Amino acid sequence: MDTDTAQRPGVGIFWMVVTGLCFVAVTALVKALGGRIPAAESAFLRYLLGLIFLIPMWPALRSAPMTPRLWKLFGLRGVFHTIGVAMWFYAMTRIPIAEVTALNYLNPVYVTILAVVFLGERLALRRIMAIVAALGGALLILRPGFRELDPGHIAMLGTAFAFSISYLLAKIFSGEVSAAVVVGMLSVTVTIGLAPLAYAVWVWPTWSDLAILFGVACFATAGHYTMTLAFAAAPVTVTQPITFLQLVWSVVIGAAFFAEPADPFVIAGGALIVSAVVFITWREAVLKRRVTPSVHETKT
Repeated sequence: MDTDTAQRPGVGIFWMVVTGLCFVAVTALVKALGGRIPAAESAFLRYLLGLIFLIPMWPALRSAPMTPRLWKLFGLRGVFHTIGVAMWFYAMTRIPIAEVTALNYLNPVYVTILAVVFLGERLALRRIMAIVAALGGALLILRPGFRELDPGHIAMLGTAFAFSISYLLAKIFSGEVSAAVVVGMLSVTVTIGLAPLAYAVWVWPTWSDLAILFGVACFATAGHYTMTLAFAAAPVTVTQPITFLQLVWSVVIGAAFFAEPADPFVIAGGALIVSAVVFITWREAVLKRRVTPSVHETKT
């Protein structure tokens, strides 16, 4: 890490705050659709409309040195990310925004666990305890046995798992191709993967529905861009704690616009998960290796 990067924490925090606002806008807009369009179709249209942002990446995609191995890895990542996106959109139609946001914090925790299996990572006792704490936070949010679980909760657990596999696959080939190719291929493969799912449940969207989904694509793209600015300005150990603000904003928006009462168990569980993720990220920084992604790196 260079000195300039380490000396700009304020800039990094600012861009991470903007990133969180962008992704909260994504969830709010998807929630605003109100299930008028099936989840798979909403996800497909979001990615299809978002392909316009790939135009600047087209030269990089055309000149990328693609091997049969890379095609397989990109295809496999597309499959898992497609599943994750479809389940995320489904969860948004079933459970409150705050619960979607809080359970989404599990993505980096899953990545850390899967890195042990697939990348040979070794976990010290302190990181194992952090993982246990994060899973405890998830139980606090879900409270099985104390309330009826919605299929949306199960979908979010599956979403986090699918996105974690997608991230690990990206980590495997990210050193072989440019970031533009990684992003571009993900957008293309997920759009293709969602197409048959959307076709199976297709209903014709209104112009206002399309406008909302285009807004989703715009905010998602902007969020990923500002996230890269945050990472360029400050270490992830500085920017990661800021992700908790997204849960705060989700609670506020859910209460103000969607009549979703604030749930103290969801806030407490989300805080516990974020604290565990921050600790894991800090430990990886101390050990000078990074496996765990930022919460936002596994977003739709």
